Amino acid sequence: MKRISRIIAFMLAAVLVALVAVPSGSASAKVPYRTYTENGYGEYVETQTAYIPSNTIVKIMSNIEGIDNFTLNNASDIKVHGNKMYIADTYSSQVVVADLKGNLIQLIGKDELSDPTGLFITDEYIYVADETYVAKKEGAVLVYDHEGNLVTTYNKPKDVLYGSAAYQPSKLIVDAAGNMYIIGKANSNGVIQISPTEGGTFLGYFGTNAAEVSAMTKFLSIILSDSQIASMSGSAPLSIDNIAIDSKGLIYTITGGTELAIKKLNIAGTNLFLADFYPTSAIAVSVGQYDNIYVGTSDGYIYEYTSEGSCLFVFGGQDANENRVGLFKKLTALTVDENDNIYVLDSETNEIQVFAPTEFTQLIHESLVLYSKGLYEESKEPLEQVIRMNGLFDYANKAMAQAFFYEGSYEDAMNSYRLAKDKEGYSEAFWEVRNVWLQKYVVWLLAAIVGLVVIVKFLKFANRKWSIFTPIANATKKLREKMLYKRLVFCVKYMRHPMDGTYAVKREGMKSYLSAGILTVIFILFNIIYKYFCGFIFKTVKDGRYEISSDIMTVLGILIAASAVTYLVSTINDGEGRFKEILCGYVYSLTPYILIKPFLFVLSMVLTLNEAFIMEFANLIVIVWMVILIFLTVKEINNYSFKETCKVIGLTFFTAFVFILMAIVIYILASQVVGFVVSIYGEVVYRIGN
Repeated sequence: MKRISRIIAFMLAAVLVALVAVPSGSASAKVPYRTYTENGYGEYVETQTAYIPSNTIVKIMSNIEGIDNFTLNNASDIKVHGNKMYIADTYSSQVVVADLKGNLIQLIGKDELSDPTGLFITDEYIYVADETYVAKKEGAVLVYDHEGNLVTTYNKPKDVLYGSAAYQPSKLIVDAAGNMYIIGKANSNGVIQISPTEGGTFLGYFGTNAAEVSAMTKFLSIILSDSQIASMSGSAPLSIDNIAIDSKGLIYTITGGTELAIKKLNIAGTNLFLADFYPTSAIAVSVGQYDNIYVGTSDGYIYEYTSEGSCLFVFGGQDANENRVGLFKKLTALTVDENDNIYVLDSETNEIQVFAPTEFTQLIHESLVLYSKGLYEESKEPLEQVIRMNGLFDYANKAMAQAFFYEGSYEDAMNSYRLAKDKEGYSEAFWEVRNVWLQKYVVWLLAAIVGLVVIVKFLKFANRKWSIFTPIANATKKLREKMLYKRLVFCVKYMRHPMDGTYAVKREGMKSYLSAGILTVIFILFNIIYKYFCGFIFKTVKDGRYEISSDIMTVLGILIAASAVTYLVSTINDGEGRFKEILCGYVYSLTPYILIKPFLFVLSMVLTLNEAFIMEFANLIVIVWMVILIFLTVKEINNYSFKETCKVIGLTFFTAFVFILMAIVIYILASQVVGFVVSIYGEVVYRIGN
């Protein structure tokens, strides 16, 4: 009995330790969704929970005499201003004003509004976009004071420049000068600008989307005449869905269904927002107090971006009729208060869900504030806490690197940029580190170069006068006389004089499977070293991801398959080359890579992105050189003319494509046969067992 009680006590203690050991920054078990962030490679990876559902407002509770508790019905927009929330309740044709707990304060516009769908709140006024203003049977923007009194109405502009487009305001913002930027429903001309002067002056259209041209239209524009193209019905730009403005007057527009769904526009209409990924189902947008951008999508996800376009968090999701808090059936609008709480309107469930930031998110926001004010040293403290909670949160590493950079700690900045996978930042920091090193050691470096030149000159002179290298030459004479050694070093001659090289391969015995195998191993080794261990700036694979076996099989497969296919095609086309000659010729053609790539490996450690053209040009030379050698190998070994060589190479590519296609078909059929056999075996075992 005592033994059993001890076992139970031990298990309870183990469970308790496991619960205590759960990181405090992770709250994913408390919410029905996962939170993701964007890493330095532009991939979305899971991270700590950024926001947790803190409240769900189902009814607007009324303490006003004569007004019952208010249930939203097809609400279209929500805004928070100060300690109040404003909701455009479209079905009841009024604006609902409540406190942040959901207690009714007042109702506005019941007898004047028809279809209120958009709101904008200032300290003086409440702007309401009404798609079908009841008094005029057309759209209008109505302006109320905070007591609910109608101040003015802006109807359809009469300016001829407005055009014939319908006037159905759906969303709007107002800048510091009182100018209104209005989204008209199904208006593809752009955002409507109206000045409050003279009862509403049309200023023009702003932020118009570019018309999307289909691939078929592009093709037809090539083959059709100008008159035929003009007669075709052009595709109109997509109309903008939502709009927001930040503290600096920059305007954000949302256009769902496009690759460039989010735009950040300055006064000239230039887009300043550059992100790696845009949610094409974006439908709502709001700007936080740090100019961080919140975007809601029609499938229930909420994205938070920095002002520069880095994606901090993605969370939420679609509610599959399970009524789970934190998920949405029809996300319609969102807004943010001064405490970073997100208020999300679901027009299908007629609910407002409130999300509170976690400690992890508050630290991120704190660093954003400090960094935006130029307080780089102060921003490091919250960033360090974020990194302690999640060392793989790349935005924090990047922000830390920038803080180090601006304070002049370039080596620390390099390390943090490296962790953030930010090549541009790493290159800038490395440039500074390299400059410091060069200033410190440039004299010694020049002295070393001069000394090396002097030593080489002296050794040449000493060898001519005293033959100091003769003993070494005698000792290595036997090695240099071996045929394998001659075949290996022959690759240099083949690279420099391919015509003579192909003749030597055919007539002078400069071919063997052993030498070809050794050179292939060297090529594969250099390829792997350069691919995985070159300088970070020029590295093309992701850290920690090695596919060495795949790399080896790829090189061997391509080399052997190319030699075999070339041999088969050239044999049919009266070629004189043998398989061994073609294989050795192809291997010798890899010599530029074998000889030049090690130098490029060293250069990749000392160059920055400013000198990337050197690497690009050198790599281009290597590729072109190898292509020329391969072409001449096929031509000279088979004794072809230029035209015949082009023909054989073309047939080689076609034959290789056919073989690959056949291999895929065979693999699919074999997989189906194996699956069929396995299923039959399983059925037989099941029946025997029963």
